[in-house]
Amino acid sequence: MIIPLSYFLLTAALLFSIGLAIVIIKRNAIVVLMGVELMLNAANLNLVAFSRFDPDLTGQFFSLFVIIVAAAEIVVALALVLKVFQHFNTVHLDEIAEMKD
Repeated sequence: MIIPLSYFLLTAALLFSIGLAIVIIKRNAIVVLMGVELMLNAANLNLVAFSRFDPDLTGQFFSLFVIIVAAAEIVVALALVLKVFQHFNTVHLDEIAEMKD
């Protein structure tokens, strides 16, 4: 049984919406990073879903590239969060913005 493309697109849209809501609503830096990762995974799901119709597998290669870039991004972002925590003793974005002034 072949799963229709619309199911993949609906799941990716749901994942992206959840990730976007997390980024907008939450104020913890680590949770915001998890929201960004959800959005990147939704983009990966779209790339792989559309590459089912491409005989060259270009979408899967792009998806692999996005996964590698996301891994590097999360390493750098967590290092920045650790430095911010060492300086401000908090990872809540609202408190950091208030302390900066």
